[in-house]
Amino acid sequence: MASFSEQLRHEVEPIWRRIFDHPFLKEIKDGTLPEETFRYYLVQDYHYLEGFGRTVALALAKAPDSQKFHDLAYRVMTPVERPLHQKLFDAAGITMEFAENEARSPANTAYVNHMLQTASLHGLGPTAAALLPCPWTYHLLKEEVGQSEHPLYGQWTRFYVEGLLEGSVEAWRGFVDQMAEDASPAELEAMRQAFLISSRYEYMFWDAAYNRQEWPV
Repeated sequence: MASFSEQLRHEVEPIWRRIFDHPFLKEIKDGTLPEETFRYYLVQDYHYLEGFGRTVALALAKAPDSQKFHDLAYRVMTPVERPLHQKLFDAAGITMEFAENEARSPANTAYVNHMLQTASLHGLGPTAAALLPCPWTYHLLKEEVGQSEHPLYGQWTRFYVEGLLEGSVEAWRGFVDQMAEDASPAELEAMRQAFLISSRYEYMFWDAAYNRQEWPV
């Protein structure tokens, strides 16, 4: 029988297919994405990962046993994409001061709020389900996008092609599957909804970056 995370993955296949077919990723691969669009994405992703980290910290407080507390603490203390951001900021000409002063986009704000709300109102199961689509879809970029030959974008794709998110994906899938084992039907549905909504926000995040989404007022 398929694990719960595999069942979730199967359910969101149409959404994830839209993600992998998005023109942002197609243009990253062939090197035609405007660099200003990529800079916008990098800054937004920088802010998103702060929200991701805060959500993990909330999940840590709800760890049901010492082993899960230890495993979650490791995820808090190993933000694997932060060094990548620092490297790409330098390559793209982005200063930390500029990044810090840029506001989250509407889509980014909604996505982060969804994760934080899930962690605030639910236990580890739904929180892990809300967090999982991000590392899992990015990990799959090694197959769905592959290595770009563009001098800047190639640095970004190489991180995923080399599989540096594999451990993160395994950890979050493990949390989801472990918590699903003893979850009630209501808890399983909360996990399903959290995963589904995060998958939708993943698509919206790429789309917002591609269009350099701004607040209308």
